[in-house]
Amino acid sequence: VQLQASGGGLVQAGDSLRLSCAASTLTFSSYSMGWFRQAPGKEREFVASINWSGGDTYVADSVKGRFAISRDNAKNTVYLQMNSLKPEDTAVYYCAGSHSRALVTDTRRYRYWGQGTQVTVSS
Repeated sequence: VQLQASGGGLVQAGDSLRLSCAASTLTFSSYSMGWFRQAPGKEREFVASINWSGGDTYVADSVKGRFAISRDNAKNTVYLQMNSLKPEDTAVYYCAGSHSRALVTDTRRYRYWGQGTQVTVSS
């Protein structure tokens, strides 16, 4: 399974971005998907996860109320809508896929990783 993340960029504080992650698999709907991020000098951290159907989602407290994860199984794509961006959201954002059908927050349970897309938020 290959994952291709896109949609990052340079924005100002308060702006919005939508990240996309396209998966190259015919069984996309059997995977739970997640978004993680890694800022310079920091460990990779969980951002959001969604179960196989899209009916169950979970976002980290640090982005709750601002970010939302969704998926379109017909398009083999998972999205991360990011609103009210803050400078502390600056990081490389990675999408990941897990064989679990239930949503997963543990980095170690994700087997497939995209290449990352840079999000930079200026103040």
